[in-house]
This record gives sequence, C-alpha cells and structure tokens, in this order.
Amino acid sequence: MAKVHVFWDNSNIYIGAQAVLQKLGRRTTGARIDFENLLKLAIGGRQLARGHCVGSVPPEVWAVWLQLAKKTGIKPELFERGAASGKEQAVDQALQVQMLRAAIDETQPQVAVLLTGDGRGYADGVGFHADLQRLYNKGWAIEVLSWDDTCAKALKTWAAQVGCFIRLDDYAECIVFEQGVTNVKPLNMRRRPTAKMPAASSAAATPNKST
Repeated sequence: MAKVHVFWDNSNIYIGAQAVLQKLGRRTTGARIDFENLLKLAIGGRQLARGHCVGSVPPEVWAVWLQLAKKTGIKPELFERGAASGKEQAVDQALQVQMLRAAIDETQPQVAVLLTGDGRGYADGVGFHADLQRLYNKGWAIEVLSWDDTCAKALKTWAAQVGCFIRLDDYAECIVFEQGVTNVKPLNMRRRPTAKMPAASSAAATPNKST
C-alpha cells in the first residue's frame, strides 16, 4: 500500500487561517493552528512515510515551531526573514527540494500531500505546482489541502482533476483557534476524500496551464 509524504508550507497555511478568523469577526492576532489535527487531516488515516515542514523564524514565533515539533514529531526546516524585505528567504525552494528528493528516493510511487496554496511559477516550470506535476508524471497520487481563497486557481483546478483538492475551510473549526479564547472541535474525516494512484496513461498527460 502506498504511503503518504506530507509537504507542509506552514506560513501559507497560517496566513489563510488569519483570513478565516477575520471572516468570522474574530481577532487575527490570536490565530493558531492545531498542528495535530492538521497533520491527521493530511495523512487521512494512512501510513505516514515522511513529513516535511518549512517556515520562517521571526523571534515571536519560536514557541510555535517548538510546539509543532512536539505535537507532530516533524522537525520544521526554518529560515530567517530577509533583513531588508522582511520576507521569507528560500522557504518554497527548500520544500520543493524535499519533493524532488522523494520522487528520486522512492522506488515506487507514493501519495504526495501538499499543504499550501501557492501555485506561482507553473507556466515557467517552477514552483510547487510544477513539482507536483513531476511527481504525478512518476505515478504519484496527488492531494492538495489549502484555504479556498488563498489557493492558486490553476493548482486547485488541476489537483481536483488528477487527485483531490481539500478545502481547509471545511475543517476550519477543527484546525484553527484563537489562543486563550477558543478551542478546536474534534476532527471528523468521514467525508475526507483520498486520491487514487493514477494510471500510467493519465499520469503522462499534461494539464492545462491556464489560470
């Protein structure tokens, strides 16, 4: 049975969580992710082969990363924000390296689960979407978990066509909470879809790159 490889861009997930709280009229400064429930949702009751998580490290979030490692057993790969821009440096690329390593190291196709929403660069053959395509062409099953509003349209459409796209919005109350104010609800995955391993003929097909 194929095992699950989770590729987790936590910054993108966190940004979407803040937007969800804002829609609900709640404080975004207290937004937190329940890492255990999010990982359970990503694995979907299957066996986890490896989990890869990337993010950035402004001083105020060190405790968050320590909590993630404690709750999930995944040691995040962290990068400092640029001193001038304040933006993340090399975070996406680090996760893409792990995706490509998995494609090379695994002798048999597995299940790739991407936690993000960033589909930039596909038309140029770069970015998360392009590397998921490479995995798919190798026979991997593809699942994308992302907030509906922050996921790139092309990535969302393609994932739904070749595997499955799972809206984190449908599980918001189980994975997002306000620190010191609210708690998450129990996670119910009865309706959580799972992607089938692609047939060789369909995996070789190239999706429409239109956005």
